[in-house]
Amino acid sequence: MKDYKIENIRNVGVIGHGGTGKTTLVEAILFDCKAIDRMGRVEDGTTVCDYDIEEKKRQISISTAVAPCDWNGYKINFVDTPGYFDFVGEVLEGLKAVDSAIIIVCAASGLQVGTEKAWQYVNKCKIPRAFFINKMDRENADFDKTFKQLKEKFGLSVAALEIPIGKESNFKGVVKILERKALVYDSKLKSMIETQIPKELEDMVDTYRNILMESVAETDEELLDKYLNEGFLSDEEILKGLRKGILNCDIAPVFCGSAISNVALTTLLDCIVNYFPSPLDRVEFKGKNPKTQNEEIRKSREDEKFSAFVFKTIVDPFVGKLSMFRVISGTITQDSSVYNSTQDKIEKIGQLYILKGKNQIPVSKLKAGDIGAVAKLQYTVTGDTLCDASSPIIYDKIDFPEPQISMAIKPKAKNDEDKISTGLHKLLEEDPTFKITRDVENSELIISGVGELHLEIIASKLKNKFGVEVVLDLPKVPYKETIRKTADVQGKYKKQTGGHGQYGDVVIKFEPQHETDDLIFVDQIVGGVVPKQYIPAVEKGLREAMKKGVLAGYPVINLKATLHYGSYHPVDSSEMAFKTAASLAFKKGMKEADPVLLEPIMHFEIMVPNEYMGDVIGDINKRRGRVLGMEQKDGMQMIMAEMPMAETFKYATDLRSMTQARGSFTMKFARYEEVPPHIAQKIIEKAQKENKEEI
Repeated sequence: MKDYKIENIRNVGVIGHGGTGKTTLVEAILFDCKAIDRMGRVEDGTTVCDYDIEEKKRQISISTAVAPCDWNGYKINFVDTPGYFDFVGEVLEGLKAVDSAIIIVCAASGLQVGTEKAWQYVNKCKIPRAFFINKMDRENADFDKTFKQLKEKFGLSVAALEIPIGKESNFKGVVKILERKALVYDSKLKSMIETQIPKELEDMVDTYRNILMESVAETDEELLDKYLNEGFLSDEEILKGLRKGILNCDIAPVFCGSAISNVALTTLLDCIVNYFPSPLDRVEFKGKNPKTQNEEIRKSREDEKFSAFVFKTIVDPFVGKLSMFRVISGTITQDSSVYNSTQDKIEKIGQLYILKGKNQIPVSKLKAGDIGAVAKLQYTVTGDTLCDASSPIIYDKIDFPEPQISMAIKPKAKNDEDKISTGLHKLLEEDPTFKITRDVENSELIISGVGELHLEIIASKLKNKFGVEVVLDLPKVPYKETIRKTADVQGKYKKQTGGHGQYGDVVIKFEPQHETDDLIFVDQIVGGVVPKQYIPAVEKGLREAMKKGVLAGYPVINLKATLHYGSYHPVDSSEMAFKTAASLAFKKGMKEADPVLLEPIMHFEIMVPNEYMGDVIGDINKRRGRVLGMEQKDGMQMIMAEMPMAETFKYATDLRSMTQARGSFTMKFARYEEVPPHIAQKIIEKAQKENKEEI
């Protein structure tokens, strides 16, 4: 592989709404840079970046992929990310590896939710950004309209560096505003050639140039004074201000073209090389010393001590684990040892690779600013820092979103439970945005993720990668039972057989309590009517009996049991007999003490734009929920609410459709509450029917 200077490397994330043409853009660029011989198509499953079976089948990107190419002696590492919101974790991983990002926008669809989300991500990560208005050759493509939408939404920082020549099917090139240069695509030469600016566009070029000048002036006091006093800036001043503005995230340049027709992509490449920051332009990377907890600084230079951030893990059942990392500082060589400061372990580095989609290109070393991969690291997971042991540093981990939807996962064939568990834990290394839990009470394995599609794809990966077929189902609600009144009952167990009999007799007072979910057991035996050695058996019998209530067989909580009387037989009494007597007393006491069914109540914090407030609150009420309060936060409304768990299993999907994917939420368990009688009756009947079927 060619050796590149750090200032000649560009790491560029490709992000945006689903279906805007991100993968096609990267594919066309790879073709233009002669990194591939022919241009693949998403529809045919032949692109470099969409190589997974699920990606080919669904024709969408699911994973973040890296695609390097050479343009005029510069190495550009494109990081192609998914557009669907279920795979936001992949976008956040990709953004951790780059120095700038291009937000792809469809010229026909204009500003979409994914565009807004992409803007939020780059702001959160403080990454320089640009817009590329794609699909300029499509029907209803409108550059002016899309540009105005971006300008209105994201403000003065949005400035066009190109405008299109021709509309829709007649789109054939661009005018570069700063250079006042027109370039059109020659289909025979398969390249952009310089030509005269069309007369009808001259006024438009002046208009957009003034917008650009104003945006540049706003980023620098000196330039602003000159612009206000003289009304213009020189080309050199605009160029200097533009580079500085892009680096400081004060300017978001706008480009345009068509990935599918390969028009104006080489001009985009020129702009990436000329205007986008190199790793050297990132002044410093901050981390912590794991031993002293003091702040540590690294610069993206070869002469610094080695450090790298592992931004993604790929798990392949045949190849094993592949850790993708961005070298922050220094150099890493194959067959060396590095320190994993996050896990406090030494890792042996084997063969190093540069990845191009799924293809692994072996290299002997990787230096500051570059992106690479290494196989079979023993302890390393996504978000870990690798570094020189003599100068340890830990970089901040990726802040992944919490899972919002849960499903029970069951094997199609018996005896596949172990395979499922192994496969899920391998996939968990690859995808930190889903979680695995086990509901012991209902004997269910639960997987939780960002959305329904996310969980469907996990199920498909289990089949494709680990050969185990599963079924996804709504999880069972962990209902509980308790009592509302007090009951004082006797439990007597007497059994006479040929030899020793069985005898146990207890009188227990059952009453509700709210100090703890667990049983409060009180021993009030006086005068040894129940011998001391049998009292632990009474408590044990109650605890075992509490696992199944009398209404629907759900566990019992909030119970106080006071053992205050009983009797025993000197020969026939045993621990077993008193355990059984306690169980009989429990069943009798539960029935007499007004048993009720309880359901888990979840506390929600829901973030929604103001215009969707009415719909969201109406929906909360339909779900037997209640709104606790509202407050303004980050330009949106935060609704605090409570809803029964039984009504919320598909809430992530429903909120997304209600708010056009602009709404989000977090939830946590609040407490247990009584189920309304009419609903409780249905639950009890269903549970009793299921229990009979099991018998």
